[in-house]
Amino acid sequence: MMNRLVLSLFSVLFFTHCCVADDGKNRSKEEQHTEVSMRLIGHQMLLSLGDSSSRVLPIEKKGGNKYQIRFENEFAFNPKSVASVINSVIAATQIAASYIVEFESCQTHQVVHRYEIGISNNSNVLACKERDQPKACYNLLITILKPSTTISTAELAASSNSELTDKYIVLAILLICVLLPMILVPLFLNRKTNSKTSTDQNIISIGQYRFNKRKMELWFEDQRVELTSKECNLLQLLCDSTNNTVERETILKMVWGDEGDYVGRTLDVFISKLRKKLEGDSNVRITNIRGIGYRLVVDV
Repeated sequence: MMNRLVLSLFSVLFFTHCCVADDGKNRSKEEQHTEVSMRLIGHQMLLSLGDSSSRVLPIEKKGGNKYQIRFENEFAFNPKSVASVINSVIAATQIAASYIVEFESCQTHQVVHRYEIGISNNSNVLACKERDQPKACYNLLITILKPSTTISTAELAASSNSELTDKYIVLAILLICVLLPMILVPLFLNRKTNSKTSTDQNIISIGQYRFNKRKMELWFEDQRVELTSKECNLLQLLCDSTNNTVERETILKMVWGDEGDYVGRTLDVFISKLRKKLEGDSNVRITNIRGIGYRLVVDV
């Protein structure tokens, strides 16, 4: 472990020297700082997704203050989680006071997720923050609308007189990229394992179906079926008594409670909807026990 750490440190020192020696001739200190920060954003986002091996591809400036971060492999993401990581890195590196973050499809270049920070006093807008995005190839686009007030252009220009200071800034960022994974990846993997175990407890197998009450959905093979809250509660109640009869009065009390909108054959209508959504597996059916209630039957 110590030998790997020493080797990594020497590699970072060599890379830092090359970056400062070569790139500094052609790009301003502000551009260098921003591009290194963009790579750090991509790196930390992949780590948060449990990926510590795939590469962040070279950063591209798309014109103005828009930067494109590309990735070697496909990934799935939760908008709220990745936004937390991106915002934390931008705050730490102080590259922007207001900005726009966009995820676009590599194939169609259509924006699949977008949010804004600091455009106005109340404009921290994050849409669909709980809706997971499927595994695919995405590009991350960050547009800096207003640089951070804590780092002015004058300050960055003044710092250009000190090459040694710049080297230490880049070195510190790169050291974070090397050292943090060694510390955080094992912790993240352990947390992910615990989280997966916890998530699995929310999934109930019904024949060939998988029922996730928390997400209000049924999965049959690779097909997802959405459920309403009432359908979820009704199915959960039937699952709790699989192959046993649940009385109508019990269902009405547990699912509808004292709601005044229960009229006539509402329960029967919901049972019919569930039957249709479960018809993909012939070993699963909801039977009517006349005059008593309903039973979820799952043949082994």
